[in-house]
Amino acid sequence: MKHTQRIQTITPARRAGFTIAEIIVVVIIIGVLAAIIVPRLTNRVGQARSTAAGANANAIATAVEAFMADCGQPPPGSDLASFLMERPSNITDDKWKGPYLKNRDQLLDPWGHEYILVLPGKRNADFDIVSYGADSKPGGDGDAADIVKP
Repeated sequence: MKHTQRIQTITPARRAGFTIAEIIVVVIIIGVLAAIIVPRLTNRVGQARSTAAGANANAIATAVEAFMADCGQPPPGSDLASFLMERPSNITDDKWKGPYLKNRDQLLDPWGHEYILVLPGKRNADFDIVSYGADSKPGGDGDAADIVKP
């Protein structure tokens, strides 16, 4: 039995691949999709940070309330770390049951700024825990809006 081999030649019309026009169309479609999707994703990131900032501020407020139950009012003008992480000099060892937070990183909002303790509170009677948002300035909208808890 004789086997014959057929040699197939590839003609330019049968060559596989994309034409430059097809590549341009694909790039344009990807660009349009990116222009629609990226702004929505960046907005979600800002919303997620604001939500996290609110939850963290609530946790800090709980720690401040625990400190106040044990030791009374925090020292005037003090930052959060000065009484939540370390025993203030005017508080005796038997009263202070801290540290009231696990680490100092909990005192930073999602933008890397320290939460602020406002005594007495402007929104709440005893105190406020405040994050000024992404711009770290009072006021603002979106992820630059102030977060005040509890």
